[in-house]
Amino acid sequence: MQEFYASAIRLTEDVLCEELRELEFKSVRLNRGGIPFRGEWSDGWRACLQSRIAQRILVVVGRSPVTTADQLYDAVRAVDWSPYITTQQTFSVSSVAVGSTLNHSGFVALRAKDAIVDQIRDREGDRPSVDRDDPDVRVFVYLANDKATIYLDMSGSPLHLRGYRARGGGAPLRETLAAAILRMVGWDRRSPLIDPMCGSGTIAIESALWASGVAPGLARERFGFERWACHGEVQAQQMRTLRGALRGDVTGQKPSIIAADIDSEALEIAQDNAKIAGIKLAFRQQSVLDLQPDGASRIVVTNPPYGKRLATESDFPAQFGRVIRRLHGWRVAFLSATDAYEKAILLKPSHKIPLVNGDLDVHLLIYDIE
Repeated sequence: MQEFYASAIRLTEDVLCEELRELEFKSVRLNRGGIPFRGEWSDGWRACLQSRIAQRILVVVGRSPVTTADQLYDAVRAVDWSPYITTQQTFSVSSVAVGSTLNHSGFVALRAKDAIVDQIRDREGDRPSVDRDDPDVRVFVYLANDKATIYLDMSGSPLHLRGYRARGGGAPLRETLAAAILRMVGWDRRSPLIDPMCGSGTIAIESALWASGVAPGLARERFGFERWACHGEVQAQQMRTLRGALRGDVTGQKPSIIAADIDSEALEIAQDNAKIAGIKLAFRQQSVLDLQPDGASRIVVTNPPYGKRLATESDFPAQFGRVIRRLHGWRVAFLSATDAYEKAILLKPSHKIPLVNGDLDVHLLIYDIE
Protein backbone atom coordinates (compact mmCIF):
# COMPACT_ATOMS: atom_id res chain seq x y z
CA MET A 1 0.00 0.00 0.00
CA GLN A 2 1.43 3.35 -1.10
CA GLU A 3 0.83 6.77 0.41
CA PHE A 4 -0.05 9.41 -2.15
CA TYR A 5 -0.52 13.15 -1.97
CA ALA A 6 -2.67 15.16 -4.38
CA SER A 7 -1.50 18.77 -4.39
CA ALA A 8 -4.07 21.51 -4.91
CA ILE A 9 -4.38 25.15 -5.83
CA ARG A 10 -4.74 26.93 -2.49
CA LEU A 11 -8.33 27.04 -1.19
CA THR A 12 -9.55 24.25 -3.48
CA GLU A 13 -8.67 21.48 -1.00
CA ASP A 14 -12.30 20.89 0.08
CA VAL A 15 -13.57 20.11 -3.41
CA LEU A 16 -10.46 18.06 -4.25
CA CYS A 17 -11.13 15.96 -1.15
CA GLU A 18 -14.76 15.55 -2.24
CA GLU A 19 -13.67 14.51 -5.73
CA LEU A 20 -11.16 11.90 -4.54
CA ARG A 21 -13.78 10.35 -2.26
CA GLU A 22 -16.24 10.19 -5.16
CA LEU A 23 -13.54 8.41 -7.18
CA GLU A 24 -13.33 5.86 -4.33
CA PHE A 25 -9.73 6.33 -3.30
CA LYS A 26 -8.88 5.02 0.16
CA SER A 27 -8.01 6.92 3.36
CA VAL A 28 -8.73 10.31 1.79
CA ARG A 29 -8.13 13.03 4.36
CA LEU A 30 -8.72 16.79 4.18
CA ASN A 31 -5.46 18.66 4.57
CA ARG A 32 -4.22 22.18 3.84
CA GLY A 33 -2.23 22.34 0.60
CA GLY A 34 -3.35 18.97 -0.73
CA ILE A 35 -5.04 15.69 0.02
CA PRO A 36 -3.33 12.49 1.25
CA PHE A 37 -4.76 9.12 0.22
CA ARG A 38 -3.61 5.51 0.04
CA GLY A 39 -3.71 2.75 -2.52
CA GLU A 40 -1.80 0.50 -4.88
CA TRP A 41 0.54 1.89 -7.54
CA SER A 42 -2.32 1.60 -10.04
CA ASP A 43 -4.37 3.97 -7.87
CA GLY A 44 -1.67 6.60 -8.34
CA TRP A 45 -1.91 6.07 -12.09
CA ARG A 46 -5.69 6.35 -11.92
CA ALA A 47 -5.50 9.58 -9.90
CA CYS A 48 -3.29 11.13 -12.59
CA LEU A 49 -5.86 10.18 -15.21
CA GLN A 50 -9.07 10.96 -13.33
CA SER A 51 -8.57 13.92 -11.01
CA ARG A 52 -9.83 17.16 -12.51
CA ILE A 53 -8.74 19.34 -9.58
CA ALA A 54 -5.35 18.01 -8.41
CA GLN A 55 -2.29 19.90 -9.60
CA ARG A 56 0.07 16.96 -9.11
CA ILE A 57 0.02 13.43 -7.73
CA LEU A 58 3.00 12.63 -5.51
CA VAL A 59 3.98 9.36 -3.84
CA VAL A 60 5.89 9.16 -0.56
CA VAL A 61 9.14 7.18 -0.78
CA GLY A 62 10.79 8.23 2.49
CA ARG A 63 10.40 10.03 5.81
CA SER A 64 12.94 10.97 8.44
CA PRO A 65 13.68 13.51 11.18
CA VAL A 66 16.32 15.91 9.86
CA THR A 67 18.23 18.69 11.60
CA THR A 68 21.63 18.51 9.86
CA ALA A 69 22.91 18.28 6.31
CA ASP A 70 24.34 14.82 6.98
CA GLN A 71 21.02 13.57 8.31
CA LEU A 72 19.31 14.88 5.19
CA TYR A 73 21.89 13.18 2.97
CA ASP A 74 21.49 9.88 4.84
CA ALA A 75 17.67 10.05 4.68
CA VAL A 76 17.66 10.55 0.92
CA ARG A 77 20.35 7.96 0.32
CA ALA A 78 18.40 5.42 2.41
CA VAL A 79 15.72 5.39 -0.29
CA ASP A 80 16.29 2.70 -2.92
CA TRP A 81 16.34 4.77 -6.10
CA SER A 82 17.07 1.85 -8.44
CA PRO A 83 13.41 1.26 -9.47
CA TYR A 84 13.15 4.87 -10.60
CA ILE A 85 16.52 6.29 -11.63
CA THR A 86 19.41 4.66 -13.47
CA THR A 87 22.12 6.26 -15.55
CA GLN A 88 19.60 6.18 -18.41
CA GLN A 89 17.16 8.54 -16.65
CA THR A 90 17.51 12.26 -16.07
CA PHE A 91 16.18 13.70 -12.83
CA SER A 92 15.64 16.89 -10.87
CA VAL A 93 15.19 17.70 -7.20
CA SER A 94 13.10 20.54 -5.80
CA SER A 95 12.33 21.31 -2.19
CA VAL A 96 10.44 23.43 0.28
CA ALA A 97 11.82 24.05 3.77
CA VAL A 98 9.65 25.66 6.45
CA GLY A 99 10.06 25.94 10.21
CA SER A 100 13.20 23.79 10.18
CA THR A 101 16.84 24.02 11.18
CA LEU A 102 17.76 23.60 7.51
CA ASN A 103 15.80 26.52 6.14
CA HIS A 104 17.32 27.07 2.68
CA SER A 105 15.33 25.18 0.05
CA GLY A 106 18.12 25.42 -2.52
CA PHE A 107 20.63 23.80 -0.17
CA VAL A 108 18.15 21.04 0.75
CA ALA A 109 17.61 20.23 -2.94
CA LEU A 110 21.36 20.24 -3.64
CA ARG A 111 22.17 17.89 -0.74
CA ALA A 112 19.36 15.55 -1.75
CA LYS A 113 20.65 15.53 -5.32
CA ASP A 114 24.14 14.60 -4.08
CA ALA A 115 22.75 11.65 -2.13
CA ILE A 116 20.90 10.28 -5.17
CA VAL A 117 23.89 10.73 -7.49
CA ASP A 118 26.26 9.05 -5.03
CA GLN A 119 23.98 6.02 -4.57
CA ILE A 120 23.60 5.45 -8.32
CA ARG A 121 27.29 6.06 -9.05
CA ASP A 122 28.28 3.53 -6.38
CA ARG A 123 25.87 0.98 -7.87
CA GLU A 124 26.42 1.55 -11.60
CA GLY A 125 29.83 3.19 -11.82
CA ASP A 126 28.42 6.30 -13.48
CA ARG A 127 26.08 9.12 -12.55
CA PRO A 128 22.69 10.14 -13.95
CA SER A 129 22.26 13.56 -15.50
CA VAL A 130 20.28 16.41 -13.98
CA ASP A 131 17.66 18.04 -16.20
CA ARG A 132 15.78 20.90 -14.58
CA ASP A 133 13.48 21.53 -17.54
CA ASP A 134 12.12 18.14 -18.59
CA PRO A 135 13.49 15.38 -16.33
CA ASP A 136 12.41 11.76 -16.50
CA VAL A 137 12.10 11.68 -12.71
CA ARG A 138 11.07 14.55 -10.45
CA VAL A 139 12.01 14.28 -6.76
CA PHE A 140 10.49 16.62 -4.19
CA VAL A 141 11.69 17.04 -0.60
CA TYR A 142 9.35 18.72 1.87
CA LEU A 143 11.11 19.70 5.09
CA ALA A 144 8.76 20.99 7.79
CA ASN A 145 9.47 21.26 11.52
CA ASP A 146 12.68 19.25 11.10
CA LYS A 147 10.86 16.32 9.45
CA ALA A 148 11.67 15.44 5.85
CA THR A 149 9.18 13.79 3.53
CA ILE A 150 10.63 12.58 0.23
CA TYR A 151 8.28 12.33 -2.74
CA LEU A 152 8.33 11.22 -6.34
CA ASP A 153 6.16 13.29 -8.65
CA MET A 154 4.01 10.89 -10.65
CA SER A 155 2.48 13.59 -12.85
CA GLY A 156 5.46 14.95 -14.73
CA SER A 157 4.11 18.23 -16.04
CA PRO A 158 1.29 19.72 -13.91
CA LEU A 159 -2.10 18.08 -14.34
CA HIS A 160 -3.80 21.28 -15.46
CA LEU A 161 -1.98 20.75 -18.76
CA ARG A 162 -4.70 18.49 -20.18
CA GLY A 163 -3.33 18.47 -23.70
CA TYR A 164 -6.23 20.22 -25.42
CA ARG A 165 -5.21 23.87 -25.15
CA ALA A 166 -3.69 24.76 -28.51
CA ARG A 167 -3.82 28.46 -27.67
CA GLY A 168 -4.61 30.21 -24.41
CA GLY A 169 -6.06 33.58 -25.25
CA GLY A 170 -5.50 36.72 -23.17
CA ALA A 171 -5.91 35.53 -19.56
CA PRO A 172 -6.60 31.78 -19.53
CA LEU A 173 -7.95 30.12 -16.41
CA ARG A 174 -6.18 27.00 -15.22
CA GLU A 175 -8.16 23.91 -16.10
CA THR A 176 -7.89 22.58 -12.54
CA LEU A 177 -9.28 25.83 -11.12
CA ALA A 178 -12.14 25.79 -13.63
CA ALA A 179 -13.00 22.24 -12.55
CA ALA A 180 -12.91 23.26 -8.88
CA ILE A 181 -15.19 26.23 -9.55
CA LEU A 182 -17.77 24.03 -11.29
CA ARG A 183 -18.00 21.90 -8.14
CA MET A 184 -18.18 24.93 -5.86
CA VAL A 185 -21.02 26.35 -7.92
CA GLY A 186 -23.00 23.16 -7.35
CA TRP A 187 -23.51 22.35 -11.03
CA ASP A 188 -25.31 19.00 -11.35
CA ARG A 189 -23.81 18.15 -14.79
CA ARG A 190 -27.30 18.21 -16.33
CA SER A 191 -28.56 21.80 -16.06
CA PRO A 192 -27.98 24.15 -19.01
CA LEU A 193 -24.74 26.09 -18.53
CA ILE A 194 -23.38 29.15 -20.29
CA ASP A 195 -20.06 30.97 -20.14
CA PRO A 196 -20.80 34.32 -21.81
CA MET A 197 -17.17 35.50 -21.66
CA CYS A 198 -15.59 32.18 -22.56
CA GLY A 199 -12.18 33.37 -23.78
CA SER A 200 -10.23 30.23 -24.71
CA GLY A 201 -13.15 28.06 -23.58
CA THR A 202 -11.71 26.47 -20.44
CA ILE A 203 -14.85 26.59 -18.27
CA ALA A 204 -17.12 25.30 -21.04
CA ILE A 205 -14.69 22.54 -22.06
CA GLU A 206 -14.13 21.39 -18.48
CA SER A 207 -17.88 21.31 -17.85
CA ALA A 208 -18.47 19.20 -20.98
CA LEU A 209 -15.68 16.76 -20.05
CA TRP A 210 -17.07 16.39 -16.53
CA ALA A 211 -20.67 15.96 -17.70
CA SER A 212 -19.74 13.23 -20.19
CA GLY A 213 -17.43 11.40 -17.77
CA VAL A 214 -14.31 11.82 -19.88
CA ALA A 215 -11.25 11.42 -17.65
CA PRO A 216 -9.19 14.62 -18.03
CA GLY A 217 -5.87 12.78 -18.32
CA LEU A 218 -6.85 10.69 -21.31
CA ALA A 219 -5.64 13.41 -23.69
CA ARG A 220 -2.19 13.39 -22.10
CA GLU A 221 0.43 11.50 -24.09
CA ARG A 222 2.17 10.27 -20.95
CA PHE A 223 2.78 11.01 -17.30
CA GLY A 224 5.95 11.29 -15.27
CA PHE A 225 5.81 7.75 -13.86
CA GLU A 226 5.80 6.33 -17.39
CA ARG A 227 9.41 7.53 -17.73
CA TRP A 228 10.69 5.80 -14.58
CA ALA A 229 13.17 2.92 -14.90
CA CYS A 230 10.64 0.41 -13.53
CA HIS A 231 7.98 1.26 -16.10
CA GLY A 232 8.54 -1.43 -18.69
CA GLU A 233 6.32 -3.15 -21.23
CA VAL A 234 4.25 -4.95 -18.58
CA GLN A 235 3.41 -1.66 -16.87
CA ALA A 236 2.82 0.02 -20.22
CA GLN A 237 0.26 -2.65 -21.13
CA GLN A 238 -1.43 -2.23 -17.73
CA MET A 239 -1.63 1.50 -18.37
CA ARG A 240 -3.16 0.93 -21.81
CA THR A 241 -5.74 -1.36 -20.20
CA LEU A 242 -6.56 1.28 -17.58
CA ARG A 243 -6.95 3.98 -20.24
CA GLY A 244 -9.26 1.67 -22.19
CA ALA A 245 -11.39 0.98 -19.12
CA LEU A 246 -11.76 4.70 -18.43
CA ARG A 247 -12.75 5.35 -22.04
CA GLY A 248 -15.45 2.73 -21.51
CA ASP A 249 -16.79 4.73 -18.55
CA VAL A 250 -17.68 7.73 -20.72
CA THR A 251 -21.40 8.40 -20.25
CA GLY A 252 -21.96 10.56 -23.30
CA GLN A 253 -24.21 12.82 -21.23
CA LYS A 254 -24.52 16.10 -23.15
CA PRO A 255 -26.28 18.92 -21.33
CA SER A 256 -26.72 22.25 -23.11
CA ILE A 257 -23.40 24.08 -22.76
CA ILE A 258 -22.91 27.40 -24.51
CA ALA A 259 -19.56 29.15 -24.93
CA ALA A 260 -20.02 32.77 -25.99
CA ASP A 261 -17.72 35.73 -26.43
CA ILE A 262 -17.86 39.08 -28.19
CA ASP A 263 -14.30 38.56 -29.47
CA SER A 264 -14.25 36.49 -32.66
CA GLU A 265 -10.57 35.58 -32.22
CA ALA A 266 -11.18 34.29 -28.68
CA LEU A 267 -14.13 32.26 -29.95
CA GLU A 268 -11.97 30.75 -32.69
CA ILE A 269 -9.39 29.70 -30.06
CA ALA A 270 -12.14 28.15 -27.93
CA GLN A 271 -13.46 26.21 -30.93
CA ASP A 272 -9.97 24.89 -31.73
CA ASN A 273 -9.45 23.81 -28.10
CA ALA A 274 -12.84 22.07 -27.94
CA LYS A 275 -12.07 20.19 -31.14
CA ILE A 276 -8.77 18.93 -29.70
CA ALA A 277 -10.60 17.92 -26.50
CA GLY A 278 -13.01 15.90 -28.63
CA ILE A 279 -16.18 17.56 -27.39
CA LYS A 280 -18.97 19.53 -29.02
CA LEU A 281 -20.17 22.84 -27.63
CA ALA A 282 -22.60 25.48 -28.85
CA PHE A 283 -20.61 28.60 -29.74
CA ARG A 284 -22.05 32.09 -30.05
CA GLN A 285 -20.42 35.37 -30.91
CA GLN A 286 -22.29 37.80 -28.70
CA SER A 287 -21.75 40.27 -25.89
CA VAL A 288 -22.48 39.26 -22.32
CA LEU A 289 -24.55 42.44 -22.19
CA ASP A 290 -27.03 40.80 -24.58
CA LEU A 291 -27.88 37.96 -22.17
CA GLN A 292 -31.63 37.69 -21.65
CA PRO A 293 -33.76 35.36 -19.50
CA ASP A 294 -35.57 32.81 -21.66
CA GLY A 295 -37.82 31.01 -19.21
CA ALA A 296 -35.29 28.22 -18.61
CA SER A 297 -33.32 27.79 -15.39
CA ARG A 298 -29.69 28.23 -16.36
CA ILE A 299 -26.30 28.46 -14.69
CA VAL A 300 -23.80 31.10 -15.71
CA VAL A 301 -20.15 30.43 -14.85
CA THR A 302 -17.63 32.91 -16.17
CA ASN A 303 -14.37 34.77 -15.61
CA PRO A 304 -14.97 38.47 -16.37
CA PRO A 305 -12.21 41.06 -16.71
CA TYR A 306 -10.59 42.34 -13.53
CA GLY A 307 -7.29 43.88 -12.53
CA LYS A 308 -5.47 45.29 -15.56
CA ARG A 309 -8.09 43.76 -17.85
CA LEU A 310 -10.79 45.87 -16.14
CA ALA A 311 -8.83 49.14 -16.11
CA THR A 312 -9.77 49.87 -19.73
CA GLU A 313 -13.46 49.05 -19.12
CA SER A 314 -14.26 50.98 -15.95
CA ASP A 315 -18.01 51.10 -16.63
CA PHE A 316 -18.29 47.37 -17.32
CA PRO A 317 -19.20 46.24 -13.74
CA ALA A 318 -22.26 48.52 -13.74
CA GLN A 319 -23.35 47.19 -17.15
CA PHE A 320 -22.71 43.61 -16.03
CA GLY A 321 -24.70 44.21 -12.85
CA ARG A 322 -27.76 45.35 -14.80
CA VAL A 323 -27.58 42.17 -16.90
CA ILE A 324 -27.35 39.90 -13.87
CA ARG A 325 -30.32 41.48 -12.09
CA ARG A 326 -32.64 40.63 -15.00
CA LEU A 327 -31.70 36.92 -15.18
CA HIS A 328 -34.58 35.74 -12.98
CA GLY A 329 -34.37 32.08 -12.00
CA TRP A 330 -30.71 31.79 -12.98
CA ARG A 331 -27.65 31.05 -10.86
CA VAL A 332 -24.74 33.32 -11.79
CA ALA A 333 -21.17 32.64 -10.65
CA PHE A 334 -18.00 34.49 -11.54
CA LEU A 335 -14.52 35.32 -10.27
CA SER A 336 -13.73 38.82 -9.07
CA ALA A 337 -10.55 40.43 -7.75
CA THR A 338 -12.26 43.73 -7.04
CA ASP A 339 -15.32 44.88 -5.10
CA ALA A 340 -16.51 46.82 -8.16
CA TYR A 341 -18.72 43.95 -9.33
CA GLU A 342 -20.26 43.29 -5.94
CA LYS A 343 -21.08 46.97 -5.51
CA ALA A 344 -22.53 47.26 -9.01
CA ILE A 345 -24.80 44.22 -8.81
CA LEU A 346 -26.72 45.68 -5.81
CA LEU A 347 -27.58 42.18 -4.57
CA LYS A 348 -26.08 40.12 -1.79
CA PRO A 349 -24.28 37.03 -3.13
CA SER A 350 -25.55 33.64 -1.98
CA HIS A 351 -21.93 32.60 -1.54
CA LYS A 352 -18.61 34.45 -1.52
CA ILE A 353 -15.74 31.98 -1.68
CA PRO A 354 -12.08 33.08 -1.46
CA LEU A 355 -9.81 31.61 -4.14
CA VAL A 356 -6.47 32.24 -5.83
CA ASN A 357 -6.17 32.72 -9.59
CA GLY A 358 -2.50 32.80 -10.56
CA ASP A 359 -0.94 35.44 -8.34
CA LEU A 360 -4.26 37.18 -7.61
CA ASP A 361 -6.47 36.77 -4.55
CA VAL A 362 -10.01 36.57 -5.89
CA HIS A 363 -13.51 35.65 -4.77
CA LEU A 364 -15.98 33.34 -6.44
CA LEU A 365 -19.27 35.25 -6.20
CA ILE A 366 -22.45 33.18 -6.58
CA TYR A 367 -25.87 34.80 -7.04
CA ASP A 368 -29.26 33.09 -7.12
CA ILE A 369 -31.41 35.59 -8.97
CA GLU A 370 -35.06 35.50 -7.88
